[in-house]
Amino acid sequence: MNLAITGGTGFVGQALIDRALARGCTVAALARQPQPPRDGVSWVRGTLADGAVLAAMMGEAEAVIHVAGVVNAPDLAGFEEGNVAGTLNMLEAAKQAGVPRFIFVSSLSAREPELSNYGGSKARAEQLVKASGLDWTIVRPAAIYGPRDREMVELFKAAKWGIVPTPAQGRLSVIHVEDLCELLLALVPGGEGVTGLSIEPDDGRPGGWTHYDFARAIGFAMGGRPKIIGLSEKTMKRAAKVDGFVRRKRAKLTADRAAYFSHPDWVVSGDARPAASLWQPRIETREGLKTTAKWYRENGWV
Repeated sequence: MNLAITGGTGFVGQALIDRALARGCTVAALARQPQPPRDGVSWVRGTLADGAVLAAMMGEAEAVIHVAGVVNAPDLAGFEEGNVAGTLNMLEAAKQAGVPRFIFVSSLSAREPELSNYGGSKARAEQLVKASGLDWTIVRPAAIYGPRDREMVELFKAAKWGIVPTPAQGRLSVIHVEDLCELLLALVPGGEGVTGLSIEPDDGRPGGWTHYDFARAIGFAMGGRPKIIGLSEKTMKRAAKVDGFVRRKRAKLTADRAAYFSHPDWVVSGDARPAASLWQPRIETREGLKTTAKWYRENGWV
């Protein structure tokens, strides 16, 4: 099939293009900067704000997989521009080009839109997708990890130094990026059982992970037993202020993220998991963390 993919230079997008090409698909991918030529990929230079560029990207596409989004921003406006307006522009481009199938990569944070600007923006984007009139499926992944991830690498770095800070309470679900990409491609044909649904995929672990156990698993993947420090919501918010003061716009732990991370339940809903006949996770998380740690080491990230 011919696919139009956003976020193709990012963590998930790169893995998705790899898997799509392996399946024999051709890809038109949006990129802000010039990219090296690649067989099977037509790079379209521009942003989600440029309607003409998005129209050109649609070309002969039979389906859109909208991965691009803003995961960290200093204020609400940044999330609105990237996640809400950007999604609306993609929907309009798809409709004008006659591309019927639209797969939107959202976030579990959309379940609790009042907690964070990020989650609120994803929830508003979901409403636009649902009202689009297209053949849509929304995917709310659990926490995504794997090679090339620049977010969770911070925990691997911390484990290397022997101390991993983590929320004191709560549980989360996780998923390896390759498993997520296999699901996204399995959803491309659409049809009964996926059209018009919101899906929450994870690694299949019942009840998810406690933050403590997941941090320990990262420590083991790095070859050690780091000390796990549980941080209260109040402490995380204080840490966010410090990070903002030190790293300014490059801060990883913002007040928005502190509120999001401190929520006690980021476990996927059992009734929202994809049907086993459609897709099942293949990568056991402890093994996936080991291969991710290996990739980080080999590429000088940790």
